[in-house]
Amino acid sequence: MGTIIAWIIIGGLAGWIGSKIMKRDAQMGIIANIAAGIVGAFVVGWLVSFFTNSEGGAMPQAFSIPGILAAIVGACLVIWLVSLVSGRSNRGTRV
Repeated sequence: MGTIIAWIIIGGLAGWIGSKIMKRDAQMGIIANIAAGIVGAFVVGWLVSFFTNSEGGAMPQAFSIPGILAAIVGACLVIWLVSLVSGRSNRGTRV
């Protein structure tokens, strides 16, 4: 239970910082920030384990500098991907 709470806190912080970096803070709420941070951390963790050929031991702990940085980078990646998808769908509907 403590790990889940830690990732919600770190995810929210990472998502908020990521939304500031990507200049999307005005469009995002707290739930979107938490989701972007948590999903981003898992994406970066998967990429690290994929490229280092490790079995899940490569991802740092939540309350560590590398863990927070990984979550921020991942949040930026998730926000960027979401803006690409939503940007394309919006362009097609405008007249």
